[in-house]
Amino acid sequence: MAMTATTSRRQFIGNAALLAGSLLLPDILLAAVKKEPRYRIAVCDWMILKRQKLGAFQLTKDIGADGVEVDMGGLGNRPTFDSKLSDPAVIKQFLDTSRELNVAISSIAMSGFYAQSFAERPEYEKMVQDCIDTMVAMKVKIAFLPLGVTGDLVKRPELRPVIIQRLKTVAVQAEKAGVVIGLETALPAAEEAQLLDEVGSSAVKSYFNFSNALQAGRNLTDELKTLGAKRICQIHCTDTDGVWLQNNTRINMKEVKKTLDKMRWSGWLVIERSRDANDPRNVKKNFSANAAYLKSVFQ
Repeated sequence: MAMTATTSRRQFIGNAALLAGSLLLPDILLAAVKKEPRYRIAVCDWMILKRQKLGAFQLTKDIGADGVEVDMGGLGNRPTFDSKLSDPAVIKQFLDTSRELNVAISSIAMSGFYAQSFAERPEYEKMVQDCIDTMVAMKVKIAFLPLGVTGDLVKRPELRPVIIQRLKTVAVQAEKAGVVIGLETALPAAEEAQLLDEVGSSAVKSYFNFSNALQAGRNLTDELKTLGAKRICQIHCTDTDGVWLQNNTRINMKEVKKTLDKMRWSGWLVIERSRDANDPRNVKKNFSANAAYLKSVFQ
């Protein structure tokens, strides 16, 4: 009896899996049967002092991480980000380097909003659209949008209505492009979940930052469970600077993994800080230690 297309495909995949261990397949077929780990580790390019620099990929590889979060550049008083990534030639260089070094781009960051007000800048739509255009061009699905100091909804709750309205606006932009805007707030998980539910779009989710919960004295695993897997698109998996993650008594990382496992969450764990206070400028040493520790727990 003639083999159907489905049977043929299943047989091919089965044979490929059997042969992969004996190195009989070319690299392209090995890649086809290789499964990505449930959790992947990345670093922020601006925190390893390589903001929008090609050298971020080699340094990320040297650090031992799987990917890099690429920043859109500073804002200041500009109408949009100070980004080189509007140039197709530059984007090609980034994508080629990413491919050659096997270092993925985990996400695109709008870190300029740490200091600038998403709630009050009149050009916010253009800023976010420029980020979305970059994401589409670089085939990246997640953006990082922090509300930062000026948008702290714990200290400035009066901004909540305008922030929700603006998030609804950028959600439409993101939905059209098929990407997700990951929001970082200072709110407790229950209030952040309520805010996201009010925005009401699968294109706006939580970009959870461990340090926000820890600094506020909230239970990290309880916060994760309260938000739930469907609301979290990505995680900044570090604390404030002081000690490496492996020496941080405020985080039980094995318990965090157990919680995320039970939630059936998967995705990128991005290292932002947790630098040794005694040697904060030693980028390679600090980020290598944190990447190695996270891999030992999560991979």
